[in-house]
Amino acid sequence: MDHDVIVVGAGPVGARLATVLAERGVDVVMFEEHASIGRPFQCAGLINPWSMAQVGLEHTVLQEIDGATIHGPHHASVSVGVRGQPRTSAVCRNRFDEGVVHQALKAGAHLHLSTTVTGILSMEDGGWRVHHQRGASSGTTTCRLLIGADGAHSRVRHWLRSGRPKEMMIGNQIEVTGFETEDRWLEMFTGESIAPGFFAWAIPTGFGTHRIGLWSSPDRLDEASPEELLNGLMHTSRHASRFANCQVVARYCGPIPGGMVRRPVKERAMLFGDAAGLAKPTTGGGIGPGFKQVGMVADTLAQAIHSDLLSESSLKKIAKPWDDLRRHQTRARALRNLFLTESDDETLERHVAVFSQPDVTEMINRLGDIEHPVPLGIEMLRKVPSFRPLALKAGWAMLTA
Repeated sequence: MDHDVIVVGAGPVGARLATVLAERGVDVVMFEEHASIGRPFQCAGLINPWSMAQVGLEHTVLQEIDGATIHGPHHASVSVGVRGQPRTSAVCRNRFDEGVVHQALKAGAHLHLSTTVTGILSMEDGGWRVHHQRGASSGTTTCRLLIGADGAHSRVRHWLRSGRPKEMMIGNQIEVTGFETEDRWLEMFTGESIAPGFFAWAIPTGFGTHRIGLWSSPDRLDEASPEELLNGLMHTSRHASRFANCQVVARYCGPIPGGMVRRPVKERAMLFGDAAGLAKPTTGGGIGPGFKQVGMVADTLAQAIHSDLLSESSLKKIAKPWDDLRRHQTRARALRNLFLTESDDETLERHVAVFSQPDVTEMINRLGDIEHPVPLGIEMLRKVPSFRPLALKAGWAMLTA
């Protein structure tokens, strides 16, 4: 074989996997269809402390964020978080992604930019023949293990017939100047006319800029588009006056896959990150879950590659820890639906008003974790009287998760 492993996609999750495998003596090559790393930029660019600690790229941080203000559809609002205790960081995604790829190259992995994988063929002697195109030139490269880390609309996932993510949301985001908010604080906006079933955000990125965006599911948009909803937030909603001085300096959009696919492991093949459907159902972020997915299998996967024990049954045993990721996703989605997605505007307004009660705010500040929302959700259902009507429904949702 030309290489032990081919990783299709050199985003942060694919590059992180390439790093940990190369550090363990595996011969890895990454194929990236774009001409540069970090483009296109399709997310809010938030990295939690645990994920940042895995790669040590603190120099890419634009703004530490300590908390958030949540706005209900009408008048209620609540601020959660503790000053001086960062919960997440807004990063420059170009520099962050480049940093993770640089770590992979330093560890010994290889990289081919502007290289589009056009097809895969299983070989009789137990490997993959990967067809690729770079400009007018085409070629094939062989490997013993194929990794799909090629994003939400993964071609590798399609070719492997691994199933689809449980849900596919869409988002739209702009970067602006002229929006005023508290330092180190993001804002969230809810309401059917703003982001049906989900929320919009304003994230400070330092130097007087903010990322303003929203996400929702296609079936909830009716005939509207995310761009139209974002325009409504900024020009016709009750928050419009706060956006009056904004100047748009960049635009981004992209899909958000939520819910691990049915078969992330096949014969001599695995899916990682967005390709596996690992974005968080509560926020849409995918880097944290992707890094966890990599960390769960790094050692055992490297050993299996060196031993050439890469059958589907062997890889399923290696990927058994991913069951915890799947369960966490399912439970987080169930709680998100209870508190947010399945609530009309009047219910959302009541929820935000309850969050603003001092004892509930204290609970959120104590237990709130952007990566692990389930413990907080369960605690609120148990101890907050206003949420007890949801408890029975929540119990059934959690039992069936």
